[in-house]
Amino acid sequence: MAPHMAEWDQKEIFPVETMRKAAQLGFGGIYVQPDVGGSGLSRLDTSIIFEALSTGCVSTTAYISIHNMCAWMIDSYGNKEQREKFCPDLCSMEKFASYCLTEPGSGSDAASLLTSAQRKGDHYILNGSKAFISGGGDTDVYVVMCRTGGKGPKGISFGKKEKKVGWNSQPTRAVIFEDCAVPVANRLGEEGQGFNIAMKGLNGGRINIASCSLGAAHASVQLARDHLLVRKQFGETLSNNQFLQFKLAEMATKLVASRLLIREAAQALQEDRPDAVAICSMAKLFATDECFNICNQALQMHGGYGYLKDYAVQQFVRDIRVHQILEGEGFFLSLVI
Repeated sequence: MAPHMAEWDQKEIFPVETMRKAAQLGFGGIYVQPDVGGSGLSRLDTSIIFEALSTGCVSTTAYISIHNMCAWMIDSYGNKEQREKFCPDLCSMEKFASYCLTEPGSGSDAASLLTSAQRKGDHYILNGSKAFISGGGDTDVYVVMCRTGGKGPKGISFGKKEKKVGWNSQPTRAVIFEDCAVPVANRLGEEGQGFNIAMKGLNGGRINIASCSLGAAHASVQLARDHLLVRKQFGETLSNNQFLQFKLAEMATKLVASRLLIREAAQALQEDRPDAVAICSMAKLFATDECFNICNQALQMHGGYGYLKDYAVQQFVRDIRVHQILEGEGFFLSLVI
């Protein structure tokens, strides 16, 4: 991914074939069960994989992490028919998935969503809009959270492709439902369970996104180190400047601290510990903030060069800024904790 990261960003390319190569390595359903094509790996394995992949392209890896969350939800909460119908194609990335929770009027307050599903015979009729949907319009399977009780050409349509600061290798659109008929057979779990299923998906999603921030921070520390070794000012390389040496040491320390907290959270989730929700929230809050600061400091160490698109560090800064917002915004996570 690394050689193509800048091009995918600038041309807003959704790298389908590259992701299918990743799926051949087992990265399309990392923590999905093997009987439907998954790799059956742990949450800790998953975190390590997403950290590594993000050193090559944060935006693409972040999409892969969302795709994995959707596949896991179907694997974990779907019945035998649903698992066999959807999971193999998702694990091979023959088909791509989108997670549809956020709405124009409900972000952190997910329980206030308005998209409705009214049952008519063997179908639900969906009405409403979802906002900021990663992959929206370019993906095949939509895991949609909607309200079966209360408020609530026809079918599914998409808003314009959003122009974003980062995450440009994945399209983002509104997903709009107008009398969209969906078979009852496609419902995950029972009516009324959806909110809990969505939240359980996000616990893993928070670790995954935080792991993507780790990869960006790791790559940025290395880029900063390499730049300091060659950039000369005042007759010597910047690597001889003690202030910058100390700064780099501080960045490396915060990177490792973030990594350890994320891996602890992954282990807690894997073991279904009672403190897992809090620790996953802590890991995302701490690591996405610290890793952004690391990337930003790495850009600063590049001086004016860091602000040029020829240098990768600026893309890491742009791509991980949104990690402090989605799948649990910072202030909201403090509330959860």
